[in-house]
Amino acid sequence: MELLYGPIRDYAWGSRSAIAELQGRPVPSDGPEAELWLGAHPAAPATVDRDGARVSLLDLLAADPDHWLGAEVLDRFGPRLPFLFKVLAAEAPLSLQVHPDAEQARAGFAADGARTDGHRNYVDPHHKPELLVALTPFEALCGFRDPAVSAAALAGFGVPALAPVVTALRSGGSGLREAVRLLLDWPVADRAGLVAAVVGAEIAGPDAALVRELAARYPDDPGVLVALLLHHVWLAPGEAIWMPAGNLHAYLRGSGVELMAASDNVLRCGLTPKHVDPVELLRILRFEVLDDPVVAARPVVPGVLTWPVPVDDFVLYRVVGTAGDPEVRLPVPGPRVTLCVAGTVTVGDDAGRVTLRCGEAAIGTAGAGPLLVSGPGEVFVAAAGLR
Repeated sequence: MELLYGPIRDYAWGSRSAIAELQGRPVPSDGPEAELWLGAHPAAPATVDRDGARVSLLDLLAADPDHWLGAEVLDRFGPRLPFLFKVLAAEAPLSLQVHPDAEQARAGFAADGARTDGHRNYVDPHHKPELLVALTPFEALCGFRDPAVSAAALAGFGVPALAPVVTALRSGGSGLREAVRLLLDWPVADRAGLVAAVVGAEIAGPDAALVRELAARYPDDPGVLVALLLHHVWLAPGEAIWMPAGNLHAYLRGSGVELMAASDNVLRCGLTPKHVDPVELLRILRFEVLDDPVVAARPVVPGVLTWPVPVDDFVLYRVVGTAGDPEVRLPVPGPRVTLCVAGTVTVGDDAGRVTLRCGEAAIGTAGAGPLLVSGPGEVFVAAAGLR
C-alpha cells in the first residue's frame, strides 16, 4: 500500500467547505471544490510518490500493467483501472444527465470522432454506471417515478400549456418518451414564460418547492419541469443510490463517495449552461420507471458493509472501527483504493502498511494479499468487482 494523491475538480456547483473539511484544510476554500478524483482516468489521474516526485498513476499503469492490475483485470478490461473513485461535494444542483451503456458508448465514441463542431457527446468508449454513498445528508433526483404521479404533479400547477405533457404521462410508461420530448422541444421563445407560469402557481408541497428552487437558477430551462418526472430522494449518511446506464438523474446538494466505471461520458438535457444534445439524449435514455434508486447495504463481517451492484467494474466496502477492535481482514483483490473519511486508520497488505488520516487515500496493487484495516475510524475501499 502507498499513499495516493487525488486532484480536485473545481466545477462551479462544488462546495467551498466539504472537501476542504474532509482533508483538514482551511474553510472556505479559495473556490468551489466539486470532486476529488482517486483513479487513473486520463482527464485527471491521481499521483503517487516516486523518488521525491509525484508520478501519474496513469503513467505507472501503462509502464507495468501486470504489476498494478493483474491478469484477471487485464483480461477483462484491458490495461486500464476499470473504476473511478470520487468524493463528490455539491453546493448547487448538477445538470440533469444520463450515461450510456457499454454498446452505446463504443458506438458513440466512434461516431463522435468525425465531429467538427467541438461538441463531443462521448469522450471515451466506456459505460458509466455509478454508486453514491452519502457522507452528509444528500438530496438527488434519480430515475423516472410513476408517470401517473408525475401527471398529477404537473396538472396541479394549473398551467394550460402543460396539458399535452400531462396527457402523455397519463397514458402510462409509453408516454414518458413523449412527455420528455415535448418539454425538451419546447419553443425557446416560450420557455421562460412556461417556467414562470409554473413558479407563479399558488400551490405548496415538495414539487412546488423543487420547481421554485431550480427555476431561481434556470428560469428559462424546461429541465426545471423534467425534474418533476423523477424520484426526489433524500439520503441520510451511509445510505446509497445506484444509477444504472440510461437513467436520468441530477444530484442537488450534499457530499458523498461515488464509485463508477472509469468513464467521463455525460449527456445533459437541462439545468446547465453546458452543451446539450436532446436528440442523442432521447436516443439513449431508458424510458422505464425506476422502482427504487436506493440500494440497501449488506453486511460482510462485523464492521464491514457493501452495496451489491450488477456490474463487475467495481465493488465498494465501508469499514468502521473503534479503539480495541480486532484487525479487519478483507479478501479484496487488487488493484484497490482506500479512502479514510473519519479518524485515523492503518491499512495494509503484503506490500506494506500506511496510516491514513481523514481525507487521505492509499492504493494497493494486484496480488498483494488481503487488505488489513485497523484503528478507530472509517474507510471506504474501492476495487474491481471481479470474483
